[in-house]
Parts: sequence; C-alpha cells; structure tokens
Amino acid sequence: MFTAQAPFLLLDYFRAPYTVEPGGSVEPFSALRADATGKALLYPSFTEAPNELGSWCLGSIRLHARVAEDEQMRAWLSGAASTWSPAEPLEPLDGDATASIWRSDAGEVALPFDPNDAITAYWSERYLGSEQSSAWLRRLYYRARPLLPRQAQIAMRRAYSRVQGRSEFPSWPAETSLHDLYDRLFQELRWLTGGPVPTIAPWPGGRRWALVLTHDVETAAGAANVGLLREVEFSRGFRSSWNFVPLRYELDEALREELDEAGFEIGVHGLKHDGRDLESLETLERRLPQIRQYAERWSAVGFRSPATHRHWEWMPLLGFDYDSSYPDTDPYEPQAGGCCTWLPFFNGELVELPITMPQDHTLFTILRVEDEQPWLSKAAFLREQGGMALLITHPDYMLEQRYLDVYARLLDGLSGDETLWRALPREVSAWWRRRADSRVERNGAGWVVEGPATGEATIVER
Repeated sequence: MFTAQAPFLLLDYFRAPYTVEPGGSVEPFSALRADATGKALLYPSFTEAPNELGSWCLGSIRLHARVAEDEQMRAWLSGAASTWSPAEPLEPLDGDATASIWRSDAGEVALPFDPNDAITAYWSERYLGSEQSSAWLRRLYYRARPLLPRQAQIAMRRAYSRVQGRSEFPSWPAETSLHDLYDRLFQELRWLTGGPVPTIAPWPGGRRWALVLTHDVETAAGAANVGLLREVEFSRGFRSSWNFVPLRYELDEALREELDEAGFEIGVHGLKHDGRDLESLETLERRLPQIRQYAERWSAVGFRSPATHRHWEWMPLLGFDYDSSYPDTDPYEPQAGGCCTWLPFFNGELVELPITMPQDHTLFTILRVEDEQPWLSKAAFLREQGGMALLITHPDYMLEQRYLDVYARLLDGLSGDETLWRALPREVSAWWRRRADSRVERNGAGWVVEGPATGEATIVER
C-alpha cells in the first residue's frame, strides 16, 4: 500500500502494509509514497542538520521533536519539482520560531519533523529533558527513607503532591497527545492514498479493550496478606500477577506454588526495593545476576521496578520478556512523567506494558480519595479508546475492608463487559509479539492477516 525509503514506525506499530525501498527522494527528506496515487509524505531525517530538540504544539498535540523552521524547509523544498507552501503552523512553547506543515500543488505533504523520532520521544520520556536531573533528589530521598517514620514519609509525599499536581504535561489522569498524533498521521496517509489504511487491531479475538490486574508486594506484611486481594479477584473469575521482592523478605514457596496452580502470575519487583536498582548502570549490572536468578527460580518473565524507576536505555538490559515500569501519565510518582500511551510498545526486544490506571497508594493514601470513581472513570476512558487498563494494587496498603470493598466494586463494574479481554501481563506480551510478527496482506479486493496472529487478529481500518 505504501513504499518507504526507511522503516516508518507508525506503520510498523499498527502493522499496516508497506515495503521499504531506499532511494529516490528529495534530500534531506525521507519519503513515504502511496502506491495507488504516487503521492508522498516527506519528513526530514536530520542526519546533517543540527536541529535541537524542542517542544511544539500542532493544534492540541504537544510534540517534543527536532523541527525544521520555515526558512529551512523552504530551502530544502526549493529543489523539488512541485510548488510548496506552508499550510499549517506549529507553535513553539518557547521562543518565536516559525514552523509549518507544508503542502504542494501536487497534493503531497512535508512534515517539519521526523514522526519516528516524535513517537519515540513520548515512549522514552525524552520530552522530560533536563527534568531527568532530579534523579539525584530521588537518590537522596531513598537513602534517607529508612530513617524516616512511615507517617513522616506520607506527610512528605502529600506535601509534594501539591507541587506535582501542577504539572501541565503529560496531563493526568489521561494524556492524549501521542494518540492524537497517531490519528493525525493516519489522516495524512488517507489523504495520500485516497482511502483508509488497514491495520491489525490491538487486541485478539475481536476484543475492544484489555484489563490487566497486577500487584506489587513490597513488604513481608504484604506477602502475608496476599490472600485478601486474591480472594476478591478469584471469587469474581479474575486472575492477576504478583510482583515479589527477592531480598526484602522470604517468599513462601507454598504461596508461590499456590498462586501458580490457581492461574496467577509471578513477577520480579526489583531486588531489595531500596530505590537503587536503576540508580546507575554500574548498580544495575551488579544486581542483575541475582535478579535473573530469582526470575528463573520463580519462572517469572515480567519485571517492575520499585517506585516505577526507569531508564529507557537500560530497561532492555534486564533480560525479561516484558517490563511494566512506565506509567502512561503519573505526576505523583517519585519519577514523574509517563510514556503517554495506553497500548503496549517495544523498547528494543522488550515489551513495555504501561501502567494506565491510578495506583491505589496514590489515590487512597496520597490524594485521600474515598471511592472507586477515579478507577471507573479512567476505565471508561480506556474502553472508549480501545486501550489497556493496567492496574497496580498493593496488599501492603489494601488491608482495610473499605479498600477491599472499593476494589470489589471496581471488578464488579467490569465483570459483565463481554468486549473486555481479561489477561495476565505475560499473555498480553505474548500476544503483542505475535501481532508484531504478523502482517496485513492483500487478498483479492480485501485484506487478510498473515503470520502467528492469524485466526485471532482482526483488521481495523484507520
């Protein structure tokens, strides 16, 4: 359906049909050309231009990307056969630069940014830029935390939450910029090709959305109270994953075997839950052999970092099938930010399963919410968007009956939805890999899915 000079992340991600054939474009642009019309979408590769990263708005979409300003675009496009004009402005969040999406009299479009880089900037949280320097504050806090009484820790978190809640991007409890960018890019592709673009749906078996229940067991008290949350789920036909900390407490092997036999999943939640696993690459490499040892002992294929600490370049080094340390958006975690998506994605060979529902500790302890309404509201939003509702609850905190009742009402509110895929994290990761290894191919006048997902995948036109 399309021919590209280089891999095009949007089409790879949504599994739309295209081929890669290098060559034949206007330097320094890469081109994605519609086979049916010959029209192209151009975007700069920035292999030579030293453009700096910046924050821009394309309508309501907030972008973090290298952007070519109008003067630069005009010079680049001057050698093209068609006549090009700026058609839609990008507004800088800082400064008074002018940049635009350009269109030609032949019906082609030129973006002033590389959509591959723009998408990755959300996933990797590159938009945070210098805010990553706050890592030293997190290190200081986790060094001091063992000396602080529990109530003092909570008081500090509550006080700081008033500052965190003023964060403008990503919006909480939902940030739509990345998915709005997906939609905008598909709009341009429909314009080029003259019709909809076939893609593989996010979920198998025609399901509209997915629910993934997870638990982080931070202390021995949490390990002793696994049964409270497990029974709420088990009695309603749900299963979940339980992420344990190997060197903070002794995991009862009988409990682990019981969870496994009942269809639950076991994951690894760091090594000691001391906030230091990802403190530095040296620390991670030193701890990783023990982390992997426990993963093999527990037959665990999934990882979640304590306090959702994360580092884009280091996460694939963990060697797990999937990681679930990235929130879609969360200003209230010690490492605020988020990947801005409610769908899984790849970081190298690692499947990332974003945390898309507000955490129990955030709602009930930090923000002092009293009911399940924030959960139900976000779940309704995710259902509408066809996303993944991935929730963390902690048996360390969910001990009071009122919290168990809130959790029960949430599950009761979702249990009758036949469009919902109730899945374990390992099942979502396995599906995402089958989907990524499958493709949409033309079959006569229509389209079919070929590959490992055949028989369970459905085609959605974008």
